[in-house]
Amino acid sequence: MSDKSTRNLSDRQRLETPRGSRGFRFNYDVEAVGRVSESIARFLGTGRYLAIQTGIVIVWIALNLFAIRLQWDPYPFILLNLAFSTQAAYAAPLILLAQNRQENRDRVSLEEDRSRAEQTKADTEFLARELAALRIAVGEVATRDYVRRELDEIKTMLAEMQAADPREEDSGPTDTGSRPK
Repeated sequence: MSDKSTRNLSDRQRLETPRGSRGFRFNYDVEAVGRVSESIARFLGTGRYLAIQTGIVIVWIALNLFAIRLQWDPYPFILLNLAFSTQAAYAAPLILLAQNRQENRDRVSLEEDRSRAEQTKADTEFLARELAALRIAVGEVATRDYVRRELDEIKTMLAEMQAADPREEDSGPTDTGSRPK
């Protein structure tokens, strides 16, 4: 096809333009549905829900047994049974969805805990190596007591040498005790 004829084609007829869907598309936020389902599942697992449901059932049965004019669901209570079945049909998937979301959160949390534990272990091992290196380095450093002992030994040796050789006394300082420490 020539360039001129391509320009005259509509977007639907051009091959390089993808087609949109032809039917009605219902878009929804998966996270919003998940949050709503979790809130419903949390409510279904509370004592408040059980108390409300028990109250509704007692009123339903009392009205259908004793209020002759208001009997919309006579004794076998088929409509009440249908309501419970419908509630259970919606509650089960909502609870499963909430459990799946919680499982995903737990899995992510576990992975973060594992990586944090690995990092902590690596940091601890590094610090242990550094501490061992510092201990070795400190072991090689001369301490104040060691230096004093060595200086005392040198002082003693010098005193012995001066006592043994009287010539060195004349050439060196005679008063070694007057110097401040």
